[in-house]
Amino acid sequence: MKPLHFGWYWQGVHLRVVGVCDSKSLVFASDVITRELNDQTLSEVCRFKSNGSSLSALGDLGECIVNGNTESKRKVLDIAALLGKATGLAFVDCSASSETIRMLNQVVDMGCCVVLANKKPLTSTMEDYDKLVSYPRRIRHESTVGAGLPVIASLNRLISSGDPVHRIIGSLSGTLGYVMSEVEDGKPFSEVVKAAKNLGFTEPDPRDDLSGMDVARKALILARLLGRRINLDSIKIESLYPDEMGPDAMSVEEFLVSGIVSLDNDVQERVKKASLNGNVLRYVCVIEGSRCEVGIQELPKDSPLGRLRGSDNVLEMYSRCYKKQPLVIQGAGAGNDTTAAGVLADILDIQDLFP
Repeated sequence: MKPLHFGWYWQGVHLRVVGVCDSKSLVFASDVITRELNDQTLSEVCRFKSNGSSLSALGDLGECIVNGNTESKRKVLDIAALLGKATGLAFVDCSASSETIRMLNQVVDMGCCVVLANKKPLTSTMEDYDKLVSYPRRIRHESTVGAGLPVIASLNRLISSGDPVHRIIGSLSGTLGYVMSEVEDGKPFSEVVKAAKNLGFTEPDPRDDLSGMDVARKALILARLLGRRINLDSIKIESLYPDEMGPDAMSVEEFLVSGIVSLDNDVQERVKKASLNGNVLRYVCVIEGSRCEVGIQELPKDSPLGRLRGSDNVLEMYSRCYKKQPLVIQGAGAGNDTTAAGVLADILDIQDLFP
């Protein structure tokens, strides 16, 4: 692969992709010490995964393939032990699985680095979290909160400078940001959610977004960075649908056709009440003192969060230095391109750890 080229600047960095795996298979270079997966192989891997296929279905690409979950894990650990810290091996977890936690802890112990877009390893138990961050220079996870936005980097800089952060409030779901700004214009909640699904803003089951659980995981990551030793069940989470409309009670089709319509009046009443107070509704996370919660809040129209429109993410950080006017981070907080950019930036950020 050629050195990375961004704009007019040459980074002078050569990244070797020595292996790619999914839950069933691992594709790796025949000699991981000197070789890499070529562009043709990586393109074929991307094509298979974009179609929802397993890597086990790949044909002969002139590379090595190990099939089976257990066998793949064993081979991954073999590669980690072989390359380890000396060659600058980074494990990039872009899954949405909690099954990677044990392996990530093992490879960190071997001197490897970990780059995460997957939020679950950082929102597991405090025991798992402590183990994973026990080598703080070896882990990067910018894309777990705000995709490519510099949320984690900015928060870490404030903490490192000795500037105590006492409050964080943010809209960290592009989907819910879009929904709340659209209902503000008087559109029915049910119609907005359906439109968001048609636009590809939501998960296949919109309730995965409306439950608030994804925002809660992001809030937990931020809270733990601030030193809060809490778990996911410590966070107060407001779901935008009742339990009787959950996945165990009705299908996606039933929810969209008949269930969600019954929520329109309640949401519209809350919108009107906020408007009478000169405020707007936003679905946000709030971290302040011992308080850590996720849900709908009334916020001033002229605040950074109040001015939010569409699917952007907005985060306000209040600290000693940013007491009256918060540090505000805003931009696209979702999407493959922005997330990939955040992951790549994290990989480049650890290059100084290696020869």
